[in-house]
Amino acid sequence: MSLRDQAIGSPFRAVFGFVGRRWLQHPLWVTITATAMILATLTDVFMPVYAGNLINAVAQRNASGLAAAERALMIIAALGAAQTVLRFIGFRAIVMLTLAMMGEMARESFYRVQRFAADWHANNFAGAIVRKITRGIWATDLLNDTVLIALLPAASVLIGTSIMLGVRSLAMGLLIAGGAMIYVTATMLLQTRYVSPASQLSNRCDTAMGAALADAVSCNAVVKGFAAEAREDDKLTQVVSKWQRRTRRYWMRGNNVGTGQSTALLVLRIAIIGLALYLWWLRRASAGEVATVITAYLIVLGYLRDMGYHIANIQRTVNEMEDMVRMEAQPFAIADHPAARPARIVQGAISFEQVDFAYGAHVRPLFRALSVRIAPGERVGLVGHSGSGKTSFVKLIQRLHDVTGGRIMIDGQNIAQVTQQSLRSAISIVAQEPILFHRSLAENIAYGRPDASMAEIEQAAMLANAHDFIMRLPRGYRTLVGERGVKLSGGERQRVAIARAFLADAPILILDEATASLDSESEALIQQAVERLMTGRTVIVVAHRLSTVRALDRILVFDQGSIVEEGTHDALTAQSGGIYRRLFERQALGLLTE
Repeated sequence: MSLRDQAIGSPFRAVFGFVGRRWLQHPLWVTITATAMILATLTDVFMPVYAGNLINAVAQRNASGLAAAERALMIIAALGAAQTVLRFIGFRAIVMLTLAMMGEMARESFYRVQRFAADWHANNFAGAIVRKITRGIWATDLLNDTVLIALLPAASVLIGTSIMLGVRSLAMGLLIAGGAMIYVTATMLLQTRYVSPASQLSNRCDTAMGAALADAVSCNAVVKGFAAEAREDDKLTQVVSKWQRRTRRYWMRGNNVGTGQSTALLVLRIAIIGLALYLWWLRRASAGEVATVITAYLIVLGYLRDMGYHIANIQRTVNEMEDMVRMEAQPFAIADHPAARPARIVQGAISFEQVDFAYGAHVRPLFRALSVRIAPGERVGLVGHSGSGKTSFVKLIQRLHDVTGGRIMIDGQNIAQVTQQSLRSAISIVAQEPILFHRSLAENIAYGRPDASMAEIEQAAMLANAHDFIMRLPRGYRTLVGERGVKLSGGERQRVAIARAFLADAPILILDEATASLDSESEALIQQAVERLMTGRTVIVVAHRLSTVRALDRILVFDQGSIVEEGTHDALTAQSGGIYRRLFERQALGLLTE
């Protein structure tokens, strides 16, 4: 489907279906808002009638005329008061409706984004995701106001006025009704077919600009390290220039439509006033009736002029909500089985049974009939060239991907049949580059056990050799670590991550070379902490430096998705021509020549 086809059909249906489902969740507030605004607007329909009566009464210049004028004035005042009260009620109701909807949308969008697959997050800028969600949430506010506060009352006025004038003069009623319908239809077609495609392109550039800003800001340390500020300025300038061009075209098209709308309203104004004067000249309308027509038209004119603006707002909000609605429609890549139950993992026995696995639409599988068993409490290292399957093996254990054949069992339970939350709660991970939240050190350490006491947090930090450096900080455990932990050194981040794993106390531990790329002092402290952490757990170590797996119980050597060798360090180095021995000798030679 082309961009134009999407603009004409699918996005409008999708967005209004999305919003409509949320209106159905709050029927009381929607009903109060709509009823109050329609009734408030109907007072505008009757206002011209009594304005005409007032003029006819004044023209009589006698006692009965004075009484009729007073009666018309009182009714006009009552209609104005009723309108004020009803609009107040309508505005209060829509505030409650919109806040409830925006809160739900924020929570639901966050819920879904958190549960999308790791690959989805890897392929999307964090800044772009946030921009799509926040833009869609705030667009809901404008959409609610436009439909319930503006367009619904405007439609009521147009229908009511056409009927009211049609009763007095069929020609006048048909002129206003027909002119309004032509105006609204033309406006909708121009907005959807002419303005909307330009708006979509503008929003895409807006998202790209947000993504570029977030990317550069989050990597500011790299920018500074390579003195690349000017280069990043130039790159952003290119993105902003494209956004300016797309947005200029969108705004200019909107201006063109606005000019056409003003011209159409001028023609309609001349036709209605001309018809009223013609009827007066034929003595088929009194001065009061002419005043009624002109007053009614002035009211209709205001609503029609605003209607063009509101239709443009609908087109804009649809385009702004489109990305968020599309995310809501996207299924979870990894979903819990309908009958999934909490996992009961105590020992940490892991078994791959004839596992097949392929990434996405790849025809060639990475794993084919892979079978391996890791005993409870066993410490196993994964070794192999980049792309050999080590990381995929670990991700399958966490169920970040689903197998395409066979099954993975942990403590005798098929991980596809248990809840993801319970599965991952039983696995602690210490990554090579640990990621910390921009929160306090205490909160980061307790992330796996948020109910932990301060004493338990400090004990975990002591076991991870992190307590001493934390206490040297001005605010101790209350110190904020910065985005992704940038305020801490690499060794300090590693020790916080190890403390987090200690406190989580999961039966399965995955280590991604936690001591790589550190100075010797930090490496020694972390190695001590890791040795303590591995005690009594099933441990899987993704090894980059083979010296770190020498003391493990078993080493699995991966090559092109297959386990081609396995055994202890001594057994594997004794195999002449083996992959492990060749890798080990190459690394050992590199260390000797440094």
